[in-house]
Amino acid sequence: MPTRGIRGATVASANQEEAILLATRELLEAIMNANPTLTPEDVASALFTVTDDLNAAYPAKAARQLGWTETPLMCAREIPVPGSLPLCIRVLLHWNTDLPQSAIRHVYLEEATKLRPDLRIDNTEK
Repeated sequence: MPTRGIRGATVASANQEEAILLATRELLEAIMNANPTLTPEDVASALFTVTDDLNAAYPAKAARQLGWTETPLMCAREIPVPGSLPLCIRVLLHWNTDLPQSAIRHVYLEEATKLRPDLRIDNTEK
């Protein structure tokens, strides 16, 4: 079975634990809604990154709160490029699925929709 990548991003309302966790939960739920056959059991791993202005919580904690207890998760800092989107949380999911890459729906929420206007962006309702 191939492994496919799913990208997503959002912004937190503030550098506060609950704001980071809420934004991350909303992003993961939107990704799952946009890719209905996705289950945490089929996620090989997830890499979360945050911009330098977010340090109040690990976004991976939000995945654990959603029941992703067996999924390997990692958090890292984004490269601090001048002028980049502030308060940004990004995720790259590695999904074991037979779907072709063209069927994968990437999800960018809030101000993060500006990051990849070239992709098929889905602002799935919360």
